[in-house]
Amino acid sequence: MPRLLRIKPMSLLSQESSDEGEHTLKRSLSAMNLVTLGIGAIIGAGIFVLTGQAAAQHAGPAVALSFVLAGIVCAFAGLCYAEFASIIPIAGSAYTYGYATLGELVAWIIGWDLGLEYGFGAATVAAGWSGYFNSLLQQVHIYIPPQLTATPGTPLVFYQDHWLPLASLPPGVSAAGLQHATGLFNLVAILAVLVITAVLVIGIKESANLNSAIVVVKLAVVGIFLVLGTYFLFRHPGLLAQNWHPFVPPADGQGNFGWAGIPKAAASIFFAYIGFDAVSTAAQEARNPQKDMPLGILGSLVICTILYIMVSLVLTGLVNYKMLNVADPVAIGIDATGVSWGSLLVKIGAVFGLGTVMLVMLLGQSRVFFSMSRDGLLPKWASEIHPKFRTPWISTIVVGCVAAIMPGFLSVGRLAELVNIGTLLAFTIVCAGVWVLRVRHPDLHRPFRTPFVPVVPILGIVTALYLMLNLPLITWAVMIGWLIIGLIIYFSYSIKHSKVQALSSASEFD
Repeated sequence: MPRLLRIKPMSLLSQESSDEGEHTLKRSLSAMNLVTLGIGAIIGAGIFVLTGQAAAQHAGPAVALSFVLAGIVCAFAGLCYAEFASIIPIAGSAYTYGYATLGELVAWIIGWDLGLEYGFGAATVAAGWSGYFNSLLQQVHIYIPPQLTATPGTPLVFYQDHWLPLASLPPGVSAAGLQHATGLFNLVAILAVLVITAVLVIGIKESANLNSAIVVVKLAVVGIFLVLGTYFLFRHPGLLAQNWHPFVPPADGQGNFGWAGIPKAAASIFFAYIGFDAVSTAAQEARNPQKDMPLGILGSLVICTILYIMVSLVLTGLVNYKMLNVADPVAIGIDATGVSWGSLLVKIGAVFGLGTVMLVMLLGQSRVFFSMSRDGLLPKWASEIHPKFRTPWISTIVVGCVAAIMPGFLSVGRLAELVNIGTLLAFTIVCAGVWVLRVRHPDLHRPFRTPFVPVVPILGIVTALYLMLNLPLITWAVMIGWLIIGLIIYFSYSIKHSKVQALSSASEFD
């Protein structure tokens, strides 16, 4: 057992963080790049899809309180991430932090868990992006063959100049007499992931600059929605009072709505918050990680939490929450204002917004595998650096191809919840790691210090576990199955090739 809990020495981590040359990642990201990287991941599926679904299924207008609760959980974890990122500016995020504090087996579990988080997350977002992109094209009368826009076997109908899934027809509308088609595979989603993968291979600086430009566009779209929606509600206070009453709908007896629905909605929307976690995976590419990483992590978290709360309040004020269980709730919200160009603008913002989420998730996944490979826990190809672009190109391509296949051929309805449980598990381990490191290395230089230790880490652990308990049982079953596969790989390959194990064995022999 002690062998499985061997930690990676801090001296070795410090050496890796100071390495330079063509076989290392290029340090090119500023604090602003890191903040926009986080915003690029956070402002996406959460605002454009999950806000409406969480309101309609779990919390009603009180979904705003769910975002407050989720933001508080993230704040505890974000403070712990910031301390780790300032001490250990290495690619790998929670995987690296777990390795330094809780041991190799825990590090492997969290690294493999991050594969579930980022890989399935990118696939989920790609499917959502495909829907918005196809809807945008159809709005200007450009039609992709419908068979190439949906997963195999999905029944589609042509209704009001749009190809829609049969299940999306408005109540009372008959499919009889409509043109029908059946999905073969979602080519749009596949191509989207492959294009993002190519951008990441070319270079992190180029990826970050593209992300920063797109973040400006989608923040402008969110801002326009908030201005138009708030102005409309100011002129129609009766609509606001009607849609917000009751602000906390009565419980339905199944754990939804009422006060119990607020944490359930918070658990379901946690997918929206994994962006600041992804920031920490780029630590080895930050120019001044000790200073810039805490700014990137906490800055993106604060900005996006405020925006989420504001959007959820305006959205549920404009449209009754019962009508928001759709793929494009914000478009429906802005349609309620009577601004004809609003729907088109929101769809453009969603296409850009979800695109940047895919970029950050695929970046995070390849960087975690890069770190695991450098430690010997994965094959060497996962840490091969391109001589020109200085990016982990093989790892990026493999991750991108796998992520592209999932939304093309598989149903992704449950993937957001699978991402949530992976994220919350990562938060739990990071919070525990900060507490352990304070005990083991109290005199370690910490450019950023998490306040009120151990209170903040304990609150982070407890609140994350509480939200995990509010997720459906199927997500627990899939996560356990995923971890079992990971443990088979660890005991059959990783433990035999681990550099930390080899280093420890050599020390014992000496």
